[in-house]
Formats: sequence, structure tokens, C-alpha cells
Amino acid sequence: MAEGSTGKKVCILSIDGGGIRGVLPGVIVARLEEKLQIATGNPEARIADYFDLIAGTSTGGILSCFYLMPDPENPERSKFNAQQAVNLYLERGGDIFDVSFMQKLRSGAGLLDEKYSANAIEEALRENFGDTWLSELRKACLVTSYDLQNRNAFFFRQQRAHNEINDFKVTDVARATSAAPTYFEAALVENRIGSPYPLVDGGVFANNPTMCAYSEARSMDFEGKADKPSAQDMMIISIGTGSVRKPYPYKKAKDWGLVQWIQPIIDVMMSGNSETVHYQIKQIFNTVDGEENSTYYRLEPQLGTANSEMDDASKENLRALEAAGKAFISLTENDRQLDEIVRKLISNN
Repeated sequence: MAEGSTGKKVCILSIDGGGIRGVLPGVIVARLEEKLQIATGNPEARIADYFDLIAGTSTGGILSCFYLMPDPENPERSKFNAQQAVNLYLERGGDIFDVSFMQKLRSGAGLLDEKYSANAIEEALRENFGDTWLSELRKACLVTSYDLQNRNAFFFRQQRAHNEINDFKVTDVARATSAAPTYFEAALVENRIGSPYPLVDGGVFANNPTMCAYSEARSMDFEGKADKPSAQDMMIISIGTGSVRKPYPYKKAKDWGLVQWIQPIIDVMMSGNSETVHYQIKQIFNTVDGEENSTYYRLEPQLGTANSEMDDASKENLRALEAAGKAFISLTENDRQLDEIVRKLISNN
């Protein structure tokens, strides 16, 4: 057990990238929050009240910002409940992933330029996050992005944003982490002193940010809990955006060139990273706690009848994604697991 530990676990929530499929983890977290409210008898309980660090990539980064946004009238409370985050996808997803005829023509359907204009997503982010700074978020966070200029991984971290060099507008954080190559143009964001950073979606290297979150927590001191915690001092809830197992037959793939590989390589890269990180974290926690007593939970919903494409925000697919999320939380095994998580979060708080 880490030095300075009180016996309480450092609780981490991590959410994968996946575009419009963010509806799935959104529905799961909304149910988790609802269960916390019922169990505590507090309808004002929020997901951020029970986690010490929230991590997200791309759509998961946007959700993380939602959960951590402070109420302007009471910064110690959350501005949004978890269902309001889901509503953003259901109500604005069609606008965000809407492509005009001219944009389609100009971009060559995404081959010559970004597939979608960033105007709609930027407008939605401004409406919800306004001028709030990263340093003002309620709890520690880790939101991934990638720096094109310096060619390295870039992490937005509330716990390090009290230095103006590391402080950014939350609107820009959400825009940068979701700047998926070929879908949206790269984001050019500035820190508090005006230094520019050209950034793209963190999914290019960490679609599942759980290992990044684990590594970050290992370097942190958590007041009232552990300093520099190890796995035995942590509880991690990692949520995926829907299992994708789209096959690519050898007879077709063996002769693909650059154009044919663009979309499949993004799919393979994202799912491969998520699966690898899950394996790594599971091995770490099982070694410490044993599989039966592990405090690592991976919640990976099935897509059901929903389309796996990250940008299919049609009304039909949005309904299918929401239905898939509800189907996941309604399964007896998953419902019991959520109840188990709720009991541990409450006893640990």
C-alpha cells in the first residue's frame, strides 16, 4: 500500500473515444449516477462527487468535461447531470455530423479535406462550456490529444493547469481531443498566455486512456487517500464505446493501397489500442488483487443494431445507440455489477 494511504481507494473513471458512439458510455454513466442518487437518497449527487480522476479520449474527453464542469453559482457542485451529456449527442449529433453538398464536393467525401465542418461542434461546445478554464474543473482529469508540431502526446490536466502555460479553455480542450483526422480539421488552441498548439484527436495513440490515467495517478498525491498510489490503492472503471469486430477479408485487404486503407486503419488502430490497454490493466490488477477481488472494471457494451461508424448520427442510429446502451444496463449481470460499483464508491467516499 502506498505511503500516506488511509485505506481509501483512489477512484478513476476512464472513457474511450468513438465519435457518436459516445452515446453508449453516456447512457451507462447516467445510469451509474442515477443508482448513486437512489442509494444515497440524494437527487443532487453527481458522478464527479465519487471520482478522484476522470480521463477521456475524443468523445470520452467531451464527456469528461461535462461531468467535471463546475456550477457557476457553486463551483463545488457540477453544472450538468450525466443525462444532460447524453442529450447533447441525441440533440446535436445530427448537426455536428451533417455535411453540406459543397463540403462533400470540396473534401472529395473526406479524401481531399476534412469530411465535416467544425462549426457545429464548436458552437455546441461553446454553448455548454463557455469561457470556463481547465483549472476551474471540479476534479483532476486527463484528456488526451496529439501535438502535430512537436510530434508528441499531449495531455490536458486540471491538476497541472494552475500554471498558466498548462491552462486552456475547456471548449478548446474538448475541441482538440475530438479533432479526429479525416473527420474534422486539426484544432489550433492557445493556452492562457497565448501560445498556440496544433492538436488532433488523442485516439491516434490512446483511444482507451485507462493506462494513461493509471500512469498519471501513480505520480499524484490524493488528499485524504494515497500518495503516489499503486494498483492496490486504486479502483478503475473503464467504459468502452461499443465492441467493433468488423472483419476485413484477406482477399480484399491484401491488395489495398493508401486510399483503401484510410478508414480500416483508423478502425483497427482504435479497437486494437482499446483491447491492448484493457489486457494490460487487467493483468496489473489481477496480479495485485486476484481476478475475483479485482477493483478494475471494464464495461464494454455491444452495439446491437447500431451502425459502428463513428459519424453515423442519423436519427435511426442515434435511437439504436441509445437502445444499445439501455440494453447493456438492463442485463442482470451488468445491473449487478453497477450495483457493486455503487456500493464501493459510496463506502469509499
